[in-house]
This record gives sequence, structure tokens and C-alpha cells, in this order.
Amino acid sequence: MMVRFLLLAVFGIAMAHVEGVVVVYLRKAIGLPECDPETGNKELLEKVPRRYIQIEMTREAATIIMLLVLALLIGQSWLDRLMVFLWTFAFWDLFYYVSLYVVIKWPPRLTTTDVLFLIPRPWIAPVWFPVGVSSLTIVLIAVFYLLPGVL
Repeated sequence: MMVRFLLLAVFGIAMAHVEGVVVVYLRKAIGLPECDPETGNKELLEKVPRRYIQIEMTREAATIIMLLVLALLIGQSWLDRLMVFLWTFAFWDLFYYVSLYVVIKWPPRLTTTDVLFLIPRPWIAPVWFPVGVSSLTIVLIAVFYLLPGVL
């Protein structure tokens, strides 16, 4: 089981990097200015044409569908499928920000505001929130699911 979850983590990290690079290219392609570290991406959302927001929503939905299908294919029970989904999602979400920071040095701080999701409406929060939730998810799954004899 450990090898499987290690490979799922690698998958999530690779997926995060692809998404981070796509976001960098999309921002350049539609001419968005650099993000202000004080205000984050919240104000930029208002400058994006509605059509691009709708397209971005389909990309977000496709990402979640990919993670769900992976969990359904790999998981052996409903609990296992849930853990596979949450584990891979957490690595994807956490390393999305790591990837953006490595590529464009964004976000400059964990307190920088970001648009986390657009579905069903924009979720806006400081970057520390998804980083914290993802990190906690990884730790909890590792301790309670992958290493149940630890406690």
C-alpha cells in the first residue's frame, strides 16, 4: 500500500506542476498583469472575460473528474477510494503552490489571497488555507490510514 500511495503522491505532484504551468501560460495569453502580493488574485478575477472564467471552470471540473476516476480505478473499497482521492488531491493542491513559487515566485507569502476554485462560485482565501488543509490531510491519512499501528 505504501508504494501505491507514494506513486499517487508523485502523480499529484506532477499534475500540480502541469496545472501551475498552464495557469502561468493562460495568464500571459489573456494579458493579465502580474499579481499584486498585497491583494492577490481576487481583483484580477474581475478583469478576466466571463468566457475565460467559464472555460477555466471546465478545466477545474476536468481535474476533479481525473482525480475521481483515478480513485475509482485504484481504490479497493469505498474508504480506500476516498483516501486515494483525498491523498492525491492534497498533493496536487499543495504542490500547485510549490510549482507556482518555483516557476514565477508566486505567491510571495502564505498570506497572499488567491482564487482557490471557481466552482460553483469563486472561493477566495489566503494561500495558507489550502496549503494548511492539504498538509493536514496528508499527515492525517499517513498516520491513520497508511500507518494505523502508530497510535
